[in-house]
Amino acid sequence: MIELRNLTKRFDDFTAVDSIHLTIRTGEFFGLLGPNGAGKTTTIGMLSTLLLPTSGEVWIDGERLTRQRTDIKRKISVITQEYSMRQDMTMDEIMEYQGRLYFMPKKQIRERTEELLTFCDLIDYRKRTVRKLSGGMKRKLMVCRALLTQPEILLLDEPTAGMDALSRRQMWNLLHKLNEQELTILLTTHYMEEAQSLCGRVAMMNRGKLEEVNTPAGFIEHLGAFAVDQMTPDGIKSHFFHQRKDAIAFLDQLDGQFSLRETTLEDVFVERSGRHMSAR
Repeated sequence: MIELRNLTKRFDDFTAVDSIHLTIRTGEFFGLLGPNGAGKTTTIGMLSTLLLPTSGEVWIDGERLTRQRTDIKRKISVITQEYSMRQDMTMDEIMEYQGRLYFMPKKQIRERTEELLTFCDLIDYRKRTVRKLSGGMKRKLMVCRALLTQPEILLLDEPTAGMDALSRRQMWNLLHKLNEQELTILLTTHYMEEAQSLCGRVAMMNRGKLEEVNTPAGFIEHLGAFAVDQMTPDGIKSHFFHQRKDAIAFLDQLDGQFSLRETTLEDVFVERSGRHMSAR
């Protein structure tokens, strides 16, 4: 279990993360959502101990996380937004190097490498250097590297950024299979479809503050399960309804171009972001 207790991070006069309280259950697939600058990546940085909190604490399974607690840190692996691998190394070499950093026995490194590259459908490309891999294959290799030490918690900071639609869905399938094995996953993403498909619960962040935690379905239900998109001179305007019959009744009042559909988590995100922009 992950517990964030009054977690705060300031950079000079700027507060990037502001007094966050959050509990993520063991085996949960949890999403952190919010606009650019909301504090998501900074939160991941403190969970990985790459950044130290200005105040507050992170607790893992009832023990306080610090840079000195290597036993707790070994439970955590991180996949960052950037490709952080040497371009001239092969997949096997990347995995061996990672294992040696953690003082793993050579036999265990070989066995885990074989297992993980097979699991991620990369085994046929193990002798390729990183520079010859596609973007999706590089992301999968980063997952393999992160899982080599058998962590209990996986931190993912926009893991599918820049991937094409097919590669992104392949990554979703991979992450879903990992979560089925009781791996606790914390995800930040700008793809609302990704969060809606994968996460059991999500937290909405804005300007460093944690605004609300709910299931994707709960957020959608609160906004309204049905959306009517109306074409206006200013663009598309969406109207939301809790009952389908109410949405259909509203359609009868409209002229011009319009459509009826189910509400998505992206609608929730856009509505909340729009309110924040209006409040400035």
